Amino acid sequence: MSRRLFTLWAALALLALGGCAVSKPTATQSDVDALAQTIRALGPEVDPVEAQKAATIAYSYSQQLKKEWNVTDSAIIHNAKVINGFREFGLCNDWAQAMTTRLKQENFRTLDLHWATSPPTAFRIIHHSAAISAKGDSMYDGLILDPWRNGGVLYWAPMREDTRYNWKPRLEVRKALLSGENPY
Repeated sequence: MSRRLFTLWAALALLALGGCAVSKPTATQSDVDALAQTIRALGPEVDPVEAQKAATIAYSYSQQLKKEWNVTDSAIIHNAKVINGFREFGLCNDWAQAMTTRLKQENFRTLDLHWATSPPTAFRIIHHSAAISAKGDSMYDGLILDPWRNGGVLYWAPMREDTRYNWKPRLEVRKALLSGENPY
């Protein structure tokens, strides 16, 4: 009974704190163009039209999902809402799956999509995100596309520069977790 009471109080506190969250502005065309330029710079073979399309989708789809999933808070508060049944979607793996699935629908000729995972550690839970690279390149040579960490506002950066997370291919992390190699 005390666990249920604690869960109820925690959920109410998160909802109250969530009401204080400030909504971030949506992306501008210059944001989209900056991402498109960075995608183009992934390699000389990257089609500028595909780069622009990928950037446009990454920003617009992040905003669409933010609205559909009713993401009004920070990522951690929204996670608590999902875990406690107040929202259906919006965990990082939901964002990663939705973004990679949507971008793969374009059948890009000069770009590859990846599912990146940062394995759990003693101080951090597992985190998932989409990544994009030039065709045939490793995800490490690409960009992270992470709408989760800013509550539905797209964060992107070169994979190697995103030191907040220890990105690895999803299946590599899964194998380490299932084998017991990663104890968390």
